[in-house]
Amino acid sequence: MNKKMPVLFISHGSPMNVVLDNDYTKALKNLGKSLKEPKAVMVISAHWKTKGTYVTYSDKPKQIYDFYGFPDEIYNIKYTPDGGKEFAKMVVEELSEEGAKLTDEWGLDHASWGVLKYIFPKANIPVFELSLNALLTEEQHYNIGKKLSKFREMGLLIIGSGDIVHNLGTADYDIYGEAYEWAEAFDNYIVKAVKEHKHKDLINYRELGDIVKLAVPTDEHFLPLLYVIGLQQEGENVEIIHQSIQNGSISMSCIKIG
Repeated sequence: MNKKMPVLFISHGSPMNVVLDNDYTKALKNLGKSLKEPKAVMVISAHWKTKGTYVTYSDKPKQIYDFYGFPDEIYNIKYTPDGGKEFAKMVVEELSEEGAKLTDEWGLDHASWGVLKYIFPKANIPVFELSLNALLTEEQHYNIGKKLSKFREMGLLIIGSGDIVHNLGTADYDIYGEAYEWAEAFDNYIVKAVKEHKHKDLINYRELGDIVKLAVPTDEHFLPLLYVIGLQQEGENVEIIHQSIQNGSISMSCIKIG
């Protein structure tokens, strides 16, 4: 029996998804039912970009509602798992050369609890976050992922939470609005590259031309994918859990590796 945990890239999209019943949220629920129970979850969140590499460290991470102007029912949702302090310490030790540090100044932002409420709705699995160090190159982000691969064998489920395409400037107010052709094209290209293990193409995504300026105007929602492919090993099964575009220019692709 293979004890190694899979690694996931999960898109989170609009905070409205935390109260919606759609194909995307159904896919996350089904994913959760199919997973063997991890000892803890580490989320690499698009919503926590820092100068330096940090890991959350607390008994009960605070729930962060890092969005404004949404219906009250969203702010009433509670997701309060334990903080996975034992694994958090081990991750920081593994990333000592990167100068990683523990912190209790952050908690679980919407990129974490917004997807985990569907995958592990009981909030019974400890959860902590790893920040995106804004001072690193794409290859350095990827290499951190590679360094963390041993934790998959130890029962840690690692999730990169972002969006392959994330352009709020062109977004449609209608969450189910028609997708832009360029959004679908870029999302399809990147998903195919993950399936084909084309890591160099993914690390060097900025070289893909003008479409990148539309699909990835800022990098924080794309970077979690580089950690995920850093954790990907040759020959591992790649399963597309869900693929769609919301708001015209936000891709909701979810990928399971292993």
